[in-house]
Amino acid sequence: MKTIQAYRFALDLTPSQERDLLAHTGAARVAHNWALAKVKAVMEQRTAERSYGVPDELLTPSLSWSLAGLRKAWNAAKSDAAPWWTEVSKEAFNTGLDALARGLKNWADSRSGKRAGRPVGFPRFKSRRRTTPSVRFTTGAIRVEPDRTHVVLPRLGRLKLHESARKLARRLDNGTARIMSATARRDGGRWHVSFTVEVEHAERRPAPQDSVVGVDVGIKHLAVLSTGELVDNPRHLVTAQQQMRALGRALSRKTGPDRRIGRRPSKRWERAAARLGRAHARVANLRRDGLHKLTTRLAREHGTVVVEDLNVTGMLANRKLARHITDAGFAEIRRQLAYKTDWNGGRLLIADRWYPSSKTCSGCGTVKSKLSLAEREFCCEACGLVIDRDRNAALNLAALAAEFDTAGSGPAAGRGADQKTRVRGQVAAKRQPGTASAGQTGTVPPQGRTTDRVLAKAH
Repeated sequence: MKTIQAYRFALDLTPSQERDLLAHTGAARVAHNWALAKVKAVMEQRTAERSYGVPDELLTPSLSWSLAGLRKAWNAAKSDAAPWWTEVSKEAFNTGLDALARGLKNWADSRSGKRAGRPVGFPRFKSRRRTTPSVRFTTGAIRVEPDRTHVVLPRLGRLKLHESARKLARRLDNGTARIMSATARRDGGRWHVSFTVEVEHAERRPAPQDSVVGVDVGIKHLAVLSTGELVDNPRHLVTAQQQMRALGRALSRKTGPDRRIGRRPSKRWERAAARLGRAHARVANLRRDGLHKLTTRLAREHGTVVVEDLNVTGMLANRKLARHITDAGFAEIRRQLAYKTDWNGGRLLIADRWYPSSKTCSGCGTVKSKLSLAEREFCCEACGLVIDRDRNAALNLAALAAEFDTAGSGPAAGRGADQKTRVRGQVAAKRQPGTASAGQTGTVPPQGRTTDRVLAKAH
């Protein structure tokens, strides 16, 4: 099974190498801004000509928004726009043009309704100080050195790694991996290189292939499993909040940049900003590490993982819980489980957004009409079951897998339920057909809905 996988390593650069990398990322920003200005100028010119009644066939020729069209326009003008273009790799300019091409396509698709989700805004110019430095290489000399502690990138030469690249090097030596591109990026004051690799994975199966686990994510506990395990929420952001506030106050006392009067930041402000950036990066790295360990363990130990389709964006509207929700990383857990279950030969089932997992009794199936967040224990009035509400939700999610398997032939497209639970004492009904085979992600339909509203969607 071939998959696209990324290998990310920290770099230890010399001052000269860091300047070269900054020159490449700056070139990408210059190409992006030049092409964006060209696109906007052509759009405004055509709009003005139409307002004067100029027929369409006599309008200023439009500029192609594809990568090939933008690259052709850039190559024709790069001698004037960037006389120093020979000092950096051509991939640097291609990085900026590709980012603009994708941005314009996303904006056009969003306006026409082809792209789902939030409306995408029109691309904006990239600032030298506010933009994260990044450059992507797709051609040229891209390899890992035999000592596994150095990599080679076009025009940048041999760069030292902060850690060994033995995991990637073994696959390259065995012929089970092929490097497709390499991206150098500065994040949190440190440079990283990320290799996009096509990997040939051996067919794998979870140890207990028939094992099913329901995962209920939360704030008090990061995850409550149907097996009874409670995964504590480390709350990395809360732990580092006091230090980050002190660093923020120290930064505010320094002389920072002011674009209105053209003031440049002081050296002390830059050092203070770097310290604050490193603190934020450390929190992000700790969170990422914990989520990867949790999702990897779940994907390897269980053949079927069932999670909820949470409306994380809507949950962030609660200003009292927004910080804790983002610190937990609910969406990241689901994203990682989606591809890790595929890699390990398992499957990920996603319960419908309106499925009342917390309101349903895991013993008799009775559904409560209301259950406030303050009620941490689920008390069933029908059978008398008293259980922790998160454990009850996890058990209900795990129970969905069996009904998902026996319901029918296969998944179909559909949104699922579109309203909240209304009837008190509603008993769990048989769910509509839908299955997900090994390596697939399926959506579990809700209870007691009409057929046209409970069709499941396989990812």
